[in-house]
Amino acid sequence: MLTRTTGPVGDKLAQQIPDVLRAALGPHWEFTIDGPHIEITHPHRGTPYRPPRRPPTWRELLDSLELGFAQVGAPRDGCLPLRWGRETELTISAVQALDPILKEGQPRTFRSGFIPQPVVRFTGHREVTGELKDGFLTSFVNISRVQPIQHMDEYGAILDGWLTVLSQIGFHARHLSIYGTLTPWRRRQVEGITLRFQHLDLTLGDIVLLWNSEHPNRLAVDLGTGLERLAWALTRADWRTLVYGRSGEGVPAQTLDAIRTATLLVGHGILPASRGPGGATRRVIGAIDADTARLGVSALTRSFHPFWDLTSPMHLPWPQVTQTIDNELDRQRTWGRSRIHPQ
Repeated sequence: MLTRTTGPVGDKLAQQIPDVLRAALGPHWEFTIDGPHIEITHPHRGTPYRPPRRPPTWRELLDSLELGFAQVGAPRDGCLPLRWGRETELTISAVQALDPILKEGQPRTFRSGFIPQPVVRFTGHREVTGELKDGFLTSFVNISRVQPIQHMDEYGAILDGWLTVLSQIGFHARHLSIYGTLTPWRRRQVEGITLRFQHLDLTLGDIVLLWNSEHPNRLAVDLGTGLERLAWALTRADWRTLVYGRSGEGVPAQTLDAIRTATLLVGHGILPASRGPGGATRRVIGAIDADTARLGVSALTRSFHPFWDLTSPMHLPWPQVTQTIDNELDRQRTWGRSRIHPQ
């Protein structure tokens, strides 16, 4: 749980941010500061946005991101393992690569630079019906730049570099804005200041200045968005078609999300179990509609498997993933029948 906090370190850093960002972004941005609130916009905002005529493939988008980040000083690093087993059973964010410096006060990280990290989260925003809202998924690729910094001007350079990357993949500065509050927050031993960036009316992600409360001189930056959300903002395509493709036509969204997530988990060797990371896999498979999957999940698993393989190579091939999911569905159906009609 995040709590708002004030202190000499956080206040000093917060006071520096406007000047740091003005110096990094240059004179072509307008700054509005109202107390702790800050908004940064382009003077030519409001002009029409035209999506690209040919939407990029997932591979093309990832390649463009990798090249763009490398050009601004953030070469690609390897993904974290999906099975985390520290404070969380599964990896939920690329920022966990910064755990040594932020949570242990050690001058090192697990990874640094550009990371297209597959993650699993059960916290996506939902409709009153329980369905995930457009723009949210249980599993997605967390596009991140995570790295320690020595000086605040590096923080400004990282945000400026991100705007450059966005321009290279098809966005324009006049449709982008940055906003947030300069009031620091704290979660256990980690403190931070979060600013969000958006494209038109769609929030893409955030840039977070972070430090360990006991070692405040050890600063780090976590800049993150979702690959799927980034593609959605770029193309303005139908969310369901963008994420699930034509193979998902006629299938309930909750089942598609569950099969997509189960493909990622099982593909990384996290098999259904009663507890631990495998408990998450069992929970996800349990969300698959039994009637929809009565003929098996092969077509959808085969469709989703190559997407996950783009960022972090899968441990198991799609036929084995399919068999594992189908076997677990059969087990859950049998278990359900035995509870209703005990022998």
